[in-house]
Amino acid sequence: MQRRLSWIFIGIAVTIIVVLFVSSSQTYEQQSLVSNLDKILAGKPFEKQLSAISFYYAGSEISIAAKGYSSFVEFFIRKGAHFFSYAVLGFSLFVGLSAWLKRKWLTLALSAGIPLLYASFDEFHQMLTGGRTPLVQDVMLDFTGALVGLLIGYFVMNSIRKRDVL
Repeated sequence: MQRRLSWIFIGIAVTIIVVLFVSSSQTYEQQSLVSNLDKILAGKPFEKQLSAISFYYAGSEISIAAKGYSSFVEFFIRKGAHFFSYAVLGFSLFVGLSAWLKRKWLTLALSAGIPLLYASFDEFHQMLTGGRTPLVQDVMLDFTGALVGLLIGYFVMNSIRKRDVL
């Protein structure tokens, strides 16, 4: 891949880090989607089916009975956004760094290590922000997202290289 194109992916990674930093600077109340979800999901679609879902995350029960309908849905939106953001971060770092680093192991290590370190920093930053709770489970979720993105990047880059060789 051309080095100029790799800068786009590095730029995407930096943008995600900035957006995540701004997001963790906000209190839960500033970010809450519950009031909007109350309006959008007023009819509580799929409530019967979703009521069967119950599990624990970071020591708290996640269910409609424990959290309420909109808060339950918001939990999945927020955790999904974290997973997806870090997946894009891992993907972007891997693809962007691949053009600059010739050693695959170093590209893999940095593409996994940077998101892991940033996820840890992000949770520490949330500890300093009012109304936010830092969770080791969130670091693990973020890191898992980054690994998924990194693996997708790895397979995409390998298929591009194989195609260019043939």
